[in-house]
Amino acid sequence: MRISTTERKNAFVQATKQELEALQGRGVRMTGNAFSPIVLVKGDLNDAERAGGELLAGADGAALRSALGAIGYAPEDFCGLSCTASSPEGDPLATEVFREALEALDPEAVLLLDDVAADAMREAYADALAVIEDFDTAMLKPGLVAHVLGRRVLALDGFEAALSDKREKQRMWAYIKQLPPAGAPY
Repeated sequence: MRISTTERKNAFVQATKQELEALQGRGVRMTGNAFSPIVLVKGDLNDAERAGGELLAGADGAALRSALGAIGYAPEDFCGLSCTASSPEGDPLATEVFREALEALDPEAVLLLDDVAADAMREAYADALAVIEDFDTAMLKPGLVAHVLGRRVLALDGFEAALSDKREKQRMWAYIKQLPPAGAPY
């Protein structure tokens, strides 16, 4: 039996859609393009996000879209993932659920927007981080790019808070410029 390229692509899309819906049923909050080459992980939610608003819909999301566009990502290359559950309590996602969600999205780069997100990544990927020789990189020190299971991972220490301070905003921009797209922009 012959399967066309279109049928094959549709099957992959449907499988991914089912997997992401199952993760959302387990409390995972995501926004944007699930096939994006970069995933932005946020743990320290703002008031609107805690109240059930869309993840990265505020000033931080607008600034990140602008910054990613400036370094070569296409406008649709934007995927946000919260490491905080969508429950009313806003508890952290279970480590295995967070890792499963990130693996389902399978990005080439991960941008950890705050310390809560970096902590979630450290816990979920402790085995992969343990083999990194440089201690600061293995601990996901802000501004250092770590290579974790074939992905580039960069931690920031409070992106949203940095937007109100010009100097901190420039520091965040300098960090983000280290994660350009792996391929040429389309």
